[in-house]
Amino acid sequence: MIANWYTADLHFGHENILSHAARPFRDVQHMDAALLENLWNKVAPEDQLWIIGDFAFGPKAKDEAWLWQIFDQLPGAGKHLIIGNHDGPLTRDLPWTSVSHLAEVNDPASDLPVTLCHYPMMTWDGARKGAVHLFGHVHGNWRGSANSINAGVDVWDYSPIRLQDALSRMKSLPPHKHWQDVEPRVPR
Repeated sequence: MIANWYTADLHFGHENILSHAARPFRDVQHMDAALLENLWNKVAPEDQLWIIGDFAFGPKAKDEAWLWQIFDQLPGAGKHLIIGNHDGPLTRDLPWTSVSHLAEVNDPASDLPVTLCHYPMMTWDGARKGAVHLFGHVHGNWRGSANSINAGVDVWDYSPIRLQDALSRMKSLPPHKHWQDVEPRVPR
């Protein structure tokens, strides 16, 4: 069965992310290789890979040949980019299956669309009915809440996740502190 896989904040080629996000890699080449290996260990050739922003960053992300070399190593039949704050024109111009700032994805693990945005959102379409939001951007600073999950590599052992993984983690997270402010008619 075809699966959707989600990840965010890969930051391929970004040397400074090692210290900024306390990543446990020897150097950026080690990080890039580990991230690609983790993607290949999960994403099957027929699957869909959703990168929820910040594919690559730093001087290497301005080298078109290098970006193509990393992109060509991504697994999956479909490769989708949700644009993050570090996804420049060269990254956006790679041959992604889709490129957008926001997407609603039909996932076999949910009866409702999954909303993808690089940035954590306060609410989204279907939130009152239990629709889930996956985001990145915050690295290890916030895992999310009972309805909105950080899909970033820094909180998922540098690996992509399926919606089932996010749904499982959601059970242990508190409601968003402002959920009743933005969705007051949702029962607690």
